[in-house]
Amino acid sequence: MLNEMKAVLSRSSATIWQDAVGGMCLLVVLFGALHLPGAI
Repeated sequence: MLNEMKAVLSRSSATIWQDAVGGMCLLVVLFGALHLPGAI
């Protein structure tokens, strides 16, 4: 199983960073939307 995970990470190393940045952007939008009603 560990070898499979290493193989998957080595094949998708170019897109894993893009996915991580996209996920962080979604979290920022979520937290912003949750705090927006308190700011108005």
